[in-house]
Amino acid sequence: MKRTPVGIALAVALAVALPGLVLLCASVGETFEPPARVLRALLAHVGLAENLAEPDQTILMLRLWRALTAAGVGGALALSGALLQGLFRNPLAAPSLIGVTGGASLGATLAILYLGGYGVGLVASRGFALGALLVPLCAFLGAIFTVAVVGVLAAPRGRISTSTLLLFGIAVNMCVAGVFAAIQSLVLRDWEVSRAIMSWTFGTLDDRTGLHVATIWTALVLSMTVIPMVALELDLFQGGEDDAKSLGVAVGRTKLLGLLAATLAAASATAVAGQIAFLGLIVPHMVRLIASPRHRVLLPLCVLAGAVFLVSADLCQRAIFGEGRLQPGVLMSLVGGPFFVYLLVKKRREVGAW
Repeated sequence: MKRTPVGIALAVALAVALPGLVLLCASVGETFEPPARVLRALLAHVGLAENLAEPDQTILMLRLWRALTAAGVGGALALSGALLQGLFRNPLAAPSLIGVTGGASLGATLAILYLGGYGVGLVASRGFALGALLVPLCAFLGAIFTVAVVGVLAAPRGRISTSTLLLFGIAVNMCVAGVFAAIQSLVLRDWEVSRAIMSWTFGTLDDRTGLHVATIWTALVLSMTVIPMVALELDLFQGGEDDAKSLGVAVGRTKLLGLLAATLAAASATAVAGQIAFLGLIVPHMVRLIASPRHRVLLPLCVLAGAVFLVSADLCQRAIFGEGRLQPGVLMSLVGGPFFVYLLVKKRREVGAW
């Protein structure tokens, strides 16, 4: 447990690396632009410098919005995963595994259908308030609904079992997948609708705007405000809820705050970037192994590490594959699937005891 200096060093390293990675990510595209030029475009956007010649100003800002969105989404999903793992005392808990991201993506898809299949374009348009508000709102409501369903099914008497939680999470995810299949079947002949839905299911960072950046970072900051309220309580949770309650922990309050923060973070990430699985599973494990399992260290570090992880992954694949790059949800699934299998094998005895 005496790994706080390592945590501080890691926090400093991540905080220093993140701005540079964001600028570097914005520099990479069909042509490479120096990071200093990207920074100049940002300063011009906020009125602190003269605009670059068009279309360079617009192109660089679009790249920068993409990178900033990736950072916010990575931080939000990692924070959500760390909160859920702490709440349920289960290293396999993640937003995607208990239905949060699936429900959020389903909510966003229903909003896209309501808007006629042009939800992605409407959200990208600053002047269309309905599309800008409806898709994130429906994503959040969808996440809340799935969490509520999983919670009610897994804890009929108010006590959540980790094994039943994951089993019902898988079951609800299968139900959500069935609804997706039905929707896709119904709109298969409408290419625009089908394409808009698929962009959410695969995850997307293309054509992000300042609205997406503001949405995800506002939600992330709000979610982070619960960290001082639940960090110590989550540490005490590891010995069991009964022990935590005997030590004065308000178990119900801690669960409510943690679930709301985890849901807000994951739902907002899905609302602006679609469904990106496994990131909330991978990053907390990496941080826990390197730095500390204590949540007052773990939770803030997960925000920084998640942001660096997704920005770095997006940067690497864009630099390697160019226009043939994978969507972020597909990329994280390719990385996270084997990692999930590794965790199951490593914790085989614990799983067998459930």
